[in-house]
Amino acid sequence: MTDTAARPLDKPPARSAASSPMSHEELTQIATLYYIDGQTQDELSRRFGISRATVGRVLKRAQELGIVEIRVHHHPTKTVDLEAQLIERFGISRALLSVDHKDPDKQRALLGGLVATYLERTLSDGAIVAVGMGRNVSAVSEHAMSATQRHCTFVCAIGGSYRGGESMNPDHICRRLAARYGGESETLYAPAMVGDAALRRALVDNDTVRHTLDKARRADIALVGVGDMSEDSNMVRMGWFTAQEIAEAKRSGTVGDVMGYDFIDIHGLPSLAPIQGRVVGLHTGDLQRIPNVIAIAAENTKVTALLGALRTGSIDTLATTASNAMAVLHLDDATRAGS
Repeated sequence: MTDTAARPLDKPPARSAASSPMSHEELTQIATLYYIDGQTQDELSRRFGISRATVGRVLKRAQELGIVEIRVHHHPTKTVDLEAQLIERFGISRALLSVDHKDPDKQRALLGGLVATYLERTLSDGAIVAVGMGRNVSAVSEHAMSATQRHCTFVCAIGGSYRGGESMNPDHICRRLAARYGGESETLYAPAMVGDAALRRALVDNDTVRHTLDKARRADIALVGVGDMSEDSNMVRMGWFTAQEIAEAKRSGTVGDVMGYDFIDIHGLPSLAPIQGRVVGLHTGDLQRIPNVIAIAAENTKVTALLGALRTGSIDTLATTASNAMAVLHLDDATRAGS
């Protein structure tokens, strides 16, 4: 699918390969002619007085700048059986399964686009969307686009962090979603991670923090990530916990987290590790009262964490890859047989 900001001019200016870089308007003109009007690269080469190779580079540049966005929609027959098995096995409402890609960033983009398309179909005026953090949730906002503006509220369901850039700050994600779908965003004025459970309780009791979290609890939809305990996980990359704390958590059976808050074991039960209870945000009990919790995880390292998250009973929509879905079903079979 392509998205262009403007239609081409009737007489686009000729340009040689040695000319100065093209403007956004000119990139949009060429992209529209190619993707919307169906002109070939040879035709564009002659029309704009540039080489065919330059046309290719221009189209690639248009994608990099977000002028053009391409989405691949796989044929549903490839995943319909997996989706049905997940729904029956875990009692969820639906599964959104993307095609597999070997590049992690492109895999997150594919899955983010799939969830964004689902939101485009389901969001209604007046809806409240509780928003988590992480690379997968951020990918949804990056690939969201809508021709219909709605009056929704995107509210932070977890605090922010100065480390990790925009993907670790739900405020940035909320603002981007509000800009793409319409509506407004609401910030949670609190850090995501604090030193101990007592400080967390004090923050949650703050009037401003409590007001935002109460609104997040009333959400119609929640966008949450599922984290694992691998070296590439957000918790490890951000340095929120020491290597010793992570090792201790793993020894106690911790396999991951839901939305960065609740650390869980493979059975979906709360982890007993000391890292529990130090994140300011919604917990699994809050999520269970939200009608549609969309859990998003593209990475193949998260299979065990996904199984634990599904077993919490807090997930309504699972968004992951086809290979992850198959691995989760196999792991569920194996752990049930061994119990």
